[in-house]
Amino acid sequence: MTTLIQNEQKRQKIMARMREHLVPVLEHCRGGWVGLFLQGSQNYNLDYEGSDIDTKAIMLPSFSDFVLNAKPLSTTHIMENDEHVDFKDIRLMFDCIKKQNVNFVEILFTPYSIINPEYADLFQPVLDAREEIARYNNYAGMNCIMGMALEKQKAMEHPYPATMDKIEAFGYDPKQLHHALRLREFMTRYEAGEPYADCLISNQCDYLKEVKRGCYSLEEARALMSTAIQSMTEDKKRYMDTVPVSINQHANEVLQKATVEILKRSFLKEIQGGE
Repeated sequence: MTTLIQNEQKRQKIMARMREHLVPVLEHCRGGWVGLFLQGSQNYNLDYEGSDIDTKAIMLPSFSDFVLNAKPLSTTHIMENDEHVDFKDIRLMFDCIKKQNVNFVEILFTPYSIINPEYADLFQPVLDAREEIARYNNYAGMNCIMGMALEKQKAMEHPYPATMDKIEAFGYDPKQLHHALRLREFMTRYEAGEPYADCLISNQCDYLKEVKRGCYSLEEARALMSTAIQSMTEDKKRYMDTVPVSINQHANEVLQKATVEILKRSFLKEIQGGE
């Protein structure tokens, strides 16, 4: 019972913060918004007390912006407590999802979201097809997982201003190592065909949280990172050499139809409202 209460309290806390994130979404939307989705550690069960609540918002262009071919919205709003809200036009968001970037695909699986009721029925087919969409392009999927891991390797010892405290304390940023090890496991399970929702949740969450807290020395971290990257590189090459590329056309059709129908409804509402 205690766990259930704690989980419910956690859910309420996250949703309360997301409702605060919705305020700038409403302020910045020119044509409307489809949904606000949690991104990050909570989606992997790797959050801890005090973890930031960061979100992504699917935004809609106004009719005039669309007709005049204005640049689609893609920006980040920083909340007063330094939490992030990423605004992205629906066309760009779906393109990023089709590129199979885990940081974008994960929003289709998060248990924490606020969907605009005006478009809920049109967006539901996207959620219904999320497993197909998450595996729209298997080669893009493997490339993105590998690319993200290489980014973590590069960032692990880089003295970014935001991570200087970690560099000074440990000689490296433990968060980057924990991400790389998570991606090492993710690639194995993705390649094996496990459901995407399962791949997102590590089988070794407690261990990864300890890694994130800095349980390894710099030399140990370097060795672990090197081993992870090397094995991922080998696995990716073997996969590309033995498994043919697979493009899921139904997933593409679902995303295209949702884009067209949502924009159609949004534009009709705007035009009729302006008459």
